Amino acid sequence: MSRLPFTPDEYGEIVSKLTPPSRHLRGYLRAFWVGGVICVLGQALTLWAETLSLGETTAPMFTTSVLVFLGTTLTGIGVYDRIGKYAGAGSAIPVTGFANSVAAPAIEFQREGAITGVGARLFTLAGPVLAYGIAASVLVGIVYWLIRGWVL
Repeated sequence: MSRLPFTPDEYGEIVSKLTPPSRHLRGYLRAFWVGGVICVLGQALTLWAETLSLGETTAPMFTTSVLVFLGTTLTGIGVYDRIGKYAGAGSAIPVTGFANSVAAPAIEFQREGAITGVGARLFTLAGPVLAYGIAASVLVGIVYWLIRGWVL
């Protein structure tokens, strides 16, 4: 039986010496302000849409459409990747991040063709989010329907 060159403790010491210090606070602040700017932009779009007489129910749909368009466009021209590297979750959590997660694989795999490239890879990142989101909404809807039936 051969001996490993390091004991687990020695290996841990080497790793801790070579690992750069984490900058959690900086990452949190970047995510907070970039995500906040995206949310403020969304709120401004909603308020603007309401002044255009779109109404309280239509204005949020308009806002979501514009933000998805902006996220997809910025992904297409390569800007959203730089925003994501800078802000982390601050750019991934809003709906613009969802647009990025759908558009990025489509752009990356377009050279493989419409079916085996774009079609097969389009939802590699967003697919699990959609599947779990739809399943959770169905489950909540069933629970709501059951509770509503018992209460009324």
